[in-house]
Parts: sequence; C-alpha cells; structure tokens
Amino acid sequence: MDRFGRQATDMRLSVTDKCNLRCTYCMPAEGLQWLSKQAVMTAGEIVRIVGIGVERLGVRELRLTGGEPLVRPDLAAIIAALREHHPDLPISMTTNGVGLDRKAQALKETGLTRINVSLDSLHEETFTRLTRRPFLSKVLAGVEAARAVGLGPLKINAVLMRGINDHEAAGLLAWALEHGFELRFIEQMPLDADHGWTRRAMITADEIHGLLSQEFCLRPDPRARDGAPAARFQVRRRDPARGEATGPVLGTAGIIASVTEPFCSDCRRTRITAEGKIMSCLFSREEFDLLGLLREGADDDELAVRWQDAMWVKPRAHGMDHGGLGAADFIQPDRSMSAIGG
Repeated sequence: MDRFGRQATDMRLSVTDKCNLRCTYCMPAEGLQWLSKQAVMTAGEIVRIVGIGVERLGVRELRLTGGEPLVRPDLAAIIAALREHHPDLPISMTTNGVGLDRKAQALKETGLTRINVSLDSLHEETFTRLTRRPFLSKVLAGVEAARAVGLGPLKINAVLMRGINDHEAAGLLAWALEHGFELRFIEQMPLDADHGWTRRAMITADEIHGLLSQEFCLRPDPRARDGAPAARFQVRRRDPARGEATGPVLGTAGIIASVTEPFCSDCRRTRITAEGKIMSCLFSREEFDLLGLLREGADDDELAVRWQDAMWVKPRAHGMDHGGLGAADFIQPDRSMSAIGG
C-alpha cells in the first residue's frame, strides 16, 4: 500500500537486462553495458522474492520481463519453481518473441499462463529499421507457436513511431483481429537509452485513435478497467460510404496512453529490476535495494518491510501529466526500458 491508497497487486519482475533486439525507442544501437552475472538475481532469489510479494504483501499476479526474458537459459526452471510454490498464481511474460517458437511448449508445460509479444511492424524493412535486427520471421513464428500451445489470451504490444510505422496502425489491427489477438498500442515513453524522446514527436493516443478510425469504429469496452494500463475498445468495421460501424464486433483493442492520459491514480504495479531493486514507478529515479539486503542475510520479515517502505513513497503521478508539451518538472530516468523491465 502507498500513501494514496493504491495497493500493488501486480508485480513486474525482470529476469535479465539483456536483449537480442536493439529497438530504437528502448536501446542504443551499440554500447550498452550489461549487468554482470553476479549482479543479477539467481533463480532461488527470484523465487524467494516472489514468495514474499505473494504471501506477505498482497501480490495477485506476476509478469516476467527483461530485457528479453527468453535469453535467460534457466527461464523454464524459474517458472517451474514459481508454479510449484504458487499453483494458482497467474504468471505471464512480455517477450519480443525471438526464439519463442522453440520454447513455447516448455514454458506452457512448466506453468506459464500467457504471453504478451512486442511487435511494431509486419513489414520486414520497417521491422528491421525499428529493431536493428532482421528477425521478423522469427517473431511471427514465435507468435504462432504461443497460440498453438495455448499461451493465451495472446496480446500484441505495438509502439507507433512518427514517419516510420504509424501508417501501419490499421493494418496491424486487422492482422491481430484476424488471428484472434488483442492488440495494444502503447504511446512511446521517455525510456530510450539515447534520451532522444520528445513529446512533440510522440504519436499520441488521440492520434492512434484517429489512425484506426479510418477503417474501424472503436467503442469503449463496457467491462471495468480494474487497474489495467490499457483503455480497451470494442472494434467493428467502418462502412466507408456512411462512415458508420457495420457488422459484428470483431474483437477488442487497447491503447496505453501513459503520457497523455496517465492512469497513475489507479496504478497497481510494483517492479523488481534484474538486480533486485524495487521501483515503485516505471519512471522513478529512486530505487530500493532488496537483493543486497537478502544477500546480507535478512529474513523475510525484514525484506517485506523494505519493500513496504519503498512502495509507501510511491509518487502520486509520474510528472508527465501536467506542464504542457515540455513537462518541465519531469526528469527522464537514467535507466532505459530494457534495464528496468516494462
């Protein structure tokens, strides 16, 4: 619980800072310093920390993140151990999908519940430009494998970049609806390693809605948002002649407007970085070392208190929700998204 009455029931835990893509909105082209193996939580430390969150602090769902979690060799063993200790805990994972085709079955069998796959383009040239790697076919193979083994409902995360892939918005949605996936568009956030983000260059939630509305009609999903980061919409085709919705509801889509329409007042997330640091907010510049305390011999009660202290000082908001285009009081975190765990 924090000072503003929010309870962090959703835990995001990074198992590695390493990634096999170099997405422009997340990482530099070259030269990012990786954590040493000794600095990263071991499988046993991950299981213990998750146990404290679940058994003492009210965590009700777990999302494994990176970097790219699939690059961690003992990922399946970690999931198996977590499932053994917490049979009913929803365990999901956010991945770029590279290598998922070879690992989806094992992950499902060891206890993974579902998967979110990051995919910003269905065109090889654009995908390569955004990720700096020619791996689109590998990602699509991973998506298909996840669907085949039942790691669903499968969600696709996409970031639109102005002048690069924003023209693909409607096409991405059509593809997701055709395959039964839920597509969530995410506003580009100031978490790039190059610190090149600007508010003016970002594709806003309103713009995303406008791009989709050229081919689809979006109506708010009647289900309660219940702390979810995405505003969800029911999607129907738009009749080009009349400009109105036509036909049945094809599925749902989401827009995560972290910058222009922040949902801080109902944020239910707590984050653990790969080296065991607590971050109460994705944009926080203050971190609390949980792993160091654990390795010094602290018992679970002491670790729980440290965690409670970290969440108690969670800010009311991240600071980008006011101050105009400049948001002058917002200072970008030193860490990039890959080093935090999204």
